[in-house]
Amino acid sequence: MQVLVTGGAGFVGGHLVESFARDGHDVTVLDDFTPYYDVRLKEHNVAVGREAAREGGGSYELVRGDVCDPETVARVVAPADVVFHQAAQAGVRTSVDEPRVVDEINVDGTLNVLDAARDADVERVVFASSSSVYGVPEYLPYDESHPTLPVSPYGASKLAAEQYAHAYYQVYGLPTVSLRYFTVYGPRMRPNMAISNFVSRCLNGRPPVIYGDGRQTRDFTYVDDVLDANRRLLDSPVADGQVINVGSTDTISVQALAEAVRDAIDPALGIDYRDAAVGDARHTHADVGKAAQLLGYDPSTSIREGVARFTDWYRENRDWYEPLVEASAASA
Repeated sequence: MQVLVTGGAGFVGGHLVESFARDGHDVTVLDDFTPYYDVRLKEHNVAVGREAAREGGGSYELVRGDVCDPETVARVVAPADVVFHQAAQAGVRTSVDEPRVVDEINVDGTLNVLDAARDADVERVVFASSSSVYGVPEYLPYDESHPTLPVSPYGASKLAAEQYAHAYYQVYGLPTVSLRYFTVYGPRMRPNMAISNFVSRCLNGRPPVIYGDGRQTRDFTYVDDVLDANRRLLDSPVADGQVINVGSTDTISVQALAEAVRDAIDPALGIDYRDAAVGDARHTHADVGKAAQLLGYDPSTSIREGVARFTDWYRENRDWYEPLVEASAASA
């Protein structure tokens, strides 16, 4: 099968590419290598994807291009059977600083993908949305019927893109699925994420930094579980036209997470508290009943298991990954 992954040199996209290529599919990656974080991590993901293609008998093609360029998008979408649209300007805090940039990439870029997919008559577009579409919870856990009132430009951009995907399904018959990710983490994660910074600081004898009081809670989802949900949509129409939560069902406070990381590495360290960030959700918690019903989704990695795996991976790749985390923290 011919698979296109936009943002395929990024975190989740890179894992998708590796999996599909290892299974023998022909994978095209569209990524513009914007230095939102150190591009060496993207280059590493490219190397992993190419190696997976060699080992699995698939093929790997990298196109350095922008989802905001409709001609480039049309060219790479045309031969695809299925499109996994992961490309986005991520980050709530970035969206607060540059809302129009986020709108251009996340909304206009998605429209370019949808237009090209409609013209090429692809089998399916799987769109990476976010739990940020929900905003302030009226109840928890969030199910897909919960009101969507984003509290950040990032969340608003993801909701707008979702609505366009659904409209293209309704009006043009383009099969689309929107997966609402809940705080994905794991090996090769972006270096500017809380877990990567907690682990890095503790391994270097520095206390983890918490923004706010630490009582905010998150539904952290291990990347393998997110990968599983996406893979189930490669050749199945069961969720066409739907929005689906992809979470872990396992919530933890930021305080408890920081303490768990610290205690596993150096219990003598304290906690460094700083001002809360604007636009961050106070709580997230996924109801994944719909994903279970439609996809057979069954997240299997608890937060403590996942963080332990990430910490092991971090230690094994510390020579090249740690400098990326330190550079990201210095520029924050």
